[in-house]
Amino acid sequence: MANEDLSKLRIDKSQAAASPGKRRGPLYWAIVIAFIVLAAGLYWKGFFTSAHTVEVTSVSLMYPSQTFTTLNASGYVVAQRKAAVASKVTGRLISIMVEEGSKITKGQVIARLENDDTLAAVDQAAANLNAARSNLRQAEAELHEAKLSYDRNRQMLAEELVSQSIYDSSEARYRVASAAVDAAKASVQAQDAALKSARVALEYTVVRAPFDAVVLTKNADAGDIVTPIGAAANAKSAVVTIADMDSLQVEVDVSESGLHNVSVGQPCEIQLDAFPDSRFRGELHMIVPTADRSKATVLVKIGFVDRDSRILPEMSAKVAFLSRHIRAGEETPRVVINPSAVLDRNGRKFVFLVKEDRAVEKEIKAGKMLGDMTEVLEGLAAGDKVVINLPGKLKGGDRLKIAEQ
Repeated sequence: MANEDLSKLRIDKSQAAASPGKRRGPLYWAIVIAFIVLAAGLYWKGFFTSAHTVEVTSVSLMYPSQTFTTLNASGYVVAQRKAAVASKVTGRLISIMVEEGSKITKGQVIARLENDDTLAAVDQAAANLNAARSNLRQAEAELHEAKLSYDRNRQMLAEELVSQSIYDSSEARYRVASAAVDAAKASVQAQDAALKSARVALEYTVVRAPFDAVVLTKNADAGDIVTPIGAAANAKSAVVTIADMDSLQVEVDVSESGLHNVSVGQPCEIQLDAFPDSRFRGELHMIVPTADRSKATVLVKIGFVDRDSRILPEMSAKVAFLSRHIRAGEETPRVVINPSAVLDRNGRKFVFLVKEDRAVEKEIKAGKMLGDMTEVLEGLAAGDKVVINLPGKLKGGDRLKIAEQ
């Protein structure tokens, strides 16, 4: 029995010879083909070749004015005419006719205060003036009658038709009437001045714009107590804050060491952080004749040559001081790259774009030099990545490794 069990453990060579053919079925060959395709793909991707270590830079936009800029400075847009408009008297605000952003003209009514008492004072002063004028007319009539009597008695006294006492009485009456007219005239002048004063007090209850401007902030509303002093609890000192938008200038600090690069009337280019794609023409308006010893700087004011409604007070700004005026055609930015990225091949210009860690050869049309950069007329766009300081063996399709900068 033991021998029979051992015989069962023997290998059937005929079956072993037939088994390899069965293992190499369709699945086996499919796996082999897939492996070959994967290996070819990895080879094409460069996984079996070493990557080129290269330096990379970005294609950028450059304004031509950057090539003749002598100095750069930063600052803020400031309104040179700005006012916190308030009333000249204390009172309760009953109406306000403007809001933030409202355009106002000089003399326009901005707000009104309660004015019942001042209106009554105006009416009283007007009535007093009318009474004084009536008294003046009455005094003038009495003076006229006294003068006639005086002239008649003087003539009759010369002819000895009246006594001296009658003449003296008419003369005294004439002088009293004349003095009464002078007093009445003075009263009219006093009441006229009182009426003007009452009207001025009434005008103080009306808040008007001191110049053409735009409302920046509204500091009070109907029902608030406004006062020029602002010491009372919950009282507002200013009704609105306004600014003349035609007086906007950029104020920047220029270091004392760079002051020789600027002069009054010098052309400038202004860039606002709010509008990074726009450039505004400017001109140096003033160099403030004093220095800040703590910062070793001098305040410089630059005016806008062209007005733009988008420009607002307190905007951040950068100013480029130029050595000459910007010519026609120099207002728009140009696409530029580092000259070391350009490869010249038989008069044709090429660069290597970086796309997914691969070098892609790209033909370009190069323009003139702008400072130390090369202008690109065709073939590239701002933001593209290109290889600089080109390795001699680099070719299209090679795998790249970006060098740390």
